[in-house]
Amino acid sequence: MKTVSPRLTLLTASGVCSLIVLDTNIVAVTLPSIARDLGANFVDIEWVVSAYMLAFAALLLPAGSIADRFGRKKTLFWGLSIFILASIGCGAAPNSLLLEIARAVKGVGAALLLTSALASIGHAFHDEVERAKAWAFWGACMGVAMTAAPTLGGLITESLGWRWIFYLNLPVGLLLMLLVRHAIAESRDPQAARLDPWGSLAFSASLLCLIWGLIEANRIGWDSPMTYARLSAGALLLGLFVWVEAVQRRPMIDLKLFRHPRFIGALLGMFAYAGCAQVMMTLLPFYLQNGLGFSAVASGLGMLPFALAMLICPRIGARLASHVSPASLMAAGLTLVGCGNLLSAWAVDHGGYLSFALTTAVTGAGAGLLNGDTQKNIMACVPRDRVGMASGMSTTMRFSAIVLAIGVFGALLGSHTEQNLQASLRQQARPWLEQSHFIATRVVAGDMPGALSQLPEAARTRIEPLATRAFVSGFGVVLWVAGILALLGALLVGTLMRKPIPQMATARPALQE
Repeated sequence: MKTVSPRLTLLTASGVCSLIVLDTNIVAVTLPSIARDLGANFVDIEWVVSAYMLAFAALLLPAGSIADRFGRKKTLFWGLSIFILASIGCGAAPNSLLLEIARAVKGVGAALLLTSALASIGHAFHDEVERAKAWAFWGACMGVAMTAAPTLGGLITESLGWRWIFYLNLPVGLLLMLLVRHAIAESRDPQAARLDPWGSLAFSASLLCLIWGLIEANRIGWDSPMTYARLSAGALLLGLFVWVEAVQRRPMIDLKLFRHPRFIGALLGMFAYAGCAQVMMTLLPFYLQNGLGFSAVASGLGMLPFALAMLICPRIGARLASHVSPASLMAAGLTLVGCGNLLSAWAVDHGGYLSFALTTAVTGAGAGLLNGDTQKNIMACVPRDRVGMASGMSTTMRFSAIVLAIGVFGALLGSHTEQNLQASLRQQARPWLEQSHFIATRVVAGDMPGALSQLPEAARTRIEPLATRAFVSGFGVVLWVAGILALLGALLVGTLMRKPIPQMATARPALQE
């Protein structure tokens, strides 16, 4: 059998992961353009992001089992095929509903890609020192992709149109398929857990109900019985998922891992990082375009302080790792994220780009320290032959956090924008108070012309600054909440991660028969 260079495997697998990260983050600066072109409100725009993230997060656990059982190389080919075809569907979508469906299918392909790529890296590197270097390189590639995504998205949107951010995945995906063929050796876990359709269904349904309840609450109201029903169903289904996994002989995830505080801390670190820092790659461009009036290109460039800090700091984190414990490094990263978000909330309240750029760079620095370190700490808690399961669990936490954060922060942003607008309209433009919900949902989506389209010309100049101020105030609330949650996460993770590494990280436990 042909020997494959581990470095070439690392380069190819990192390229696959970079495509996913690039595609995930490139969409953020185009969302206002999509809203204007398709006549979408904020709920529709949330689903454009969440349909992809939801399918992605819900299928990561079974995708890890598929990669372990049927082979990581084969799974990469299937994932790339689905991803490319769904990208073409996204570009050709005539309305927001079909775009959301295509995005969900794309999330299926992305889940297969990410888990198999991460498992291929974990399998290719046996030595702990070399594996640490490999994860550092992987983290740097993710940082480059995140750094390039906003500016690249803005340039493509303004020069070719937003549809081309999806069409360009075709040549890139075909190139990666060629590289996978020559650079990835087939690997699998001969004792992989069987596929778990009931566990997968319960977990997927739980996430769907939770995000459905959070997003649609902005449309039907938080006091609606349907909102309560969806959120309650999500919680019950999550409990059902845990029960299904607990009663199986070969579960999709090994619940014994959750007996170890360090493993729980590593997962919480990933969750807090993704939900309070990585999600800002999606949310911050909304402020730059809706609050400061930046174009798509300008908002992409405006994200550079955040993105560059995120790119540089993984290298600093790799150097600190030899002098600082993982617990201290994770806690420091989350503390920076929390302080950065709180400072950004202050900058938003005071207006202007310069202070906002400096404060978001603090958030980016914390995210950079965490980006590769979170993955490394989770993978360190499982045996080498279960890397597919570990990558599935870690990336599930990452994207579950993002999709839930989008739902929670989107709900906060939508409700506070509408409340602030209603208060302003009562004082200064009472005749248009009944239009507050429609205006708020369009403004938050980035479609100010659409928001004002039902108003006479004289009223538009009067209400536009009120709507902008309402949005800015709502965005500040989101940043305050994100900052507080990150600081709480730092406290929890710093405490739990100080516990010793589980013994099963170095020796595989006996399997239940």
